[in-house]
Amino acid sequence: MRMEVHVHGTAFLCKGVHLTQVEHALRPWLDYLEVDSIEKVQSLEREEPGIRFDVKEQALDMCWTGEVGRSFQARLTEAFQALGPLTEYASEITLTCYHDSGKEEFQQIFIGPSAEAIHEIRRQCVEEDLAALLSPHFDKTRVDQVASMVNQMFDDEWKRRPVAAEPAVATPALQPHPRNRHLH
Repeated sequence: MRMEVHVHGTAFLCKGVHLTQVEHALRPWLDYLEVDSIEKVQSLEREEPGIRFDVKEQALDMCWTGEVGRSFQARLTEAFQALGPLTEYASEITLTCYHDSGKEEFQQIFIGPSAEAIHEIRRQCVEEDLAALLSPHFDKTRVDQVASMVNQMFDDEWKRRPVAAEPAVATPALQPHPRNRHLH
């Protein structure tokens, strides 16, 4: 079964990382799309740039929509795992799946140089989401109480993590999400 997906986000790369290294890391995704290089990756949406490597900023910008099959997510994860060690710090990449039924599923994929960097960007994203959700309903003091409790949960999770597993990618389960679809 094929579905439409949108990959969106920016990975910030270490100084000195070259295009050939980026393309080597993204090879599972590029092979899936049957293209040789990132400049040949085209989105279904004309206004979306696809995948762009900004040498000056050392950033890999991804804004791509495509029709994919079941193995796509595994290939994307494999590519992002290879990309993680090339990153300067952790970033959030979003994957949105659009089903024929009209249902949209949103997944956050975190890419980073270390498990600790990924843990911190996850914490930051949750704090931002909570603040956006709660601020219209409660004063700052109450929102800060919730943020403090969530920070404690993240600290506890970090202490209980298995040390042997240090992934360069973290992918929470595919889930509905309140953020809006990226429109360009």
